Amino acid sequence: MLGGQGMIQRFRYKFIAISTAALLFVILTIVGSICTLTYYQSHQEIERVLTILVNNDGQIPRKGIRTTDNSQPQFSREGLHQYRYFAVLVNNKNQVTEVQDDHIATVTPQDARAMTDRLIRRKVHSGQLLYQGVNYAYKIRNKDGEKVIVFLDESLLMARTRSLMHTGLILGVIVLVLYTIVLTLYSRRAIRPIIEAEQRQKEFITNASHELKTPLTVISANNEMQEIINGENEWTTSTKQQVTRLTKLINNLVSLARMQERPTLTMVPVNVSQIAGDVASSFKSVISTEQKQFNVQIDEGLVANADENTLRELLNILLDNANKYCDPQGEIDFTVASPNHSKNIVITIANSYKDGKSLDVKKFFNRFYRVDESHTQGKKAGFGIGLSMAQYIVKQFKGKITAKYTNGKLAFIVTLKEVGK
Repeated sequence: MLGGQGMIQRFRYKFIAISTAALLFVILTIVGSICTLTYYQSHQEIERVLTILVNNDGQIPRKGIRTTDNSQPQFSREGLHQYRYFAVLVNNKNQVTEVQDDHIATVTPQDARAMTDRLIRRKVHSGQLLYQGVNYAYKIRNKDGEKVIVFLDESLLMARTRSLMHTGLILGVIVLVLYTIVLTLYSRRAIRPIIEAEQRQKEFITNASHELKTPLTVISANNEMQEIINGENEWTTSTKQQVTRLTKLINNLVSLARMQERPTLTMVPVNVSQIAGDVASSFKSVISTEQKQFNVQIDEGLVANADENTLRELLNILLDNANKYCDPQGEIDFTVASPNHSKNIVITIANSYKDGKSLDVKKFFNRFYRVDESHTQGKKAGFGIGLSMAQYIVKQFKGKITAKYTNGKLAFIVTLKEVGK
């Protein structure tokens, strides 16, 4: 029960995290788009104002003002008075002849001359200039060998833009917080149908397994009695094999259901090298009996945080799978190593599989998925549960498991964090 509650809580937290992350992405996209558009429009406005002023020698036109782009907002003479700007006239010797500072109060003629000198050295006809902590946009127009330079204080426009950005971010944060609170309060109700379906599935597996064990026991007993009376024959042997096969399937289903219900494993440092050696020794005789080559290479002293019994179960699953699907007279490789300059332990279990090019290795960890049974010598065929169990165990260890086919071999690679590195 504790394990089930823990699973529900983890699923609930994951649901909240994914939903909140999705909303955060949407908010950042919307706010970012608004801020980008506002910033672009502000610079376009600055460019249009500078163009109007520089084309009129730094003065507000006396007649109506229209820009060439009708899709953009039009300016009125009164509207131009809201901007803080000044103009400088420069002769062909780059000497300032006139400073028009009627529309700005914070810039003196001396400041205007100093800024003009900096621009003349730049030799750039438009851009931005930082002077005494204030950003000015400028534009230069050549006229009869002389220059008209208009400076526009960007502070007001950029302040509006920054204010909009801050407002958008604050509203976004408020919406995100409120959404997370509401989602947290109602998340249990939202995921209840999924949790109930999962619980019913596990209960069905457990109940069905118990119900099936009784008739299987009776069938097995009757089969044994038939062998005692009439002797063993191909029919009783086949019945015995199928009973064993169904019993193993039931036990695997129950193991998988219990594994997902139990609390989080207690992780302690365990000697992976020693456990791998013990498991390899238990499989050596089985593999050699079937005339397959078993190559074992295990580095000494490798330690990882895991549960010892569960790690043994993981290695047993993978080696049993490799033995089942190995080609006749093929090879099985079992390697446990820590690559140079790595902080991980890499466990690789591979087997010969000549027809593996067409396999979709991504499906291997799907529950009840099985490859071509011609490689399992009939009675040894699996049920597609073992690799699903292996994947779950590796996740509990906070590791990674992958499958790949290379050089005629099907390999499963488990990566665990090494302790002490």
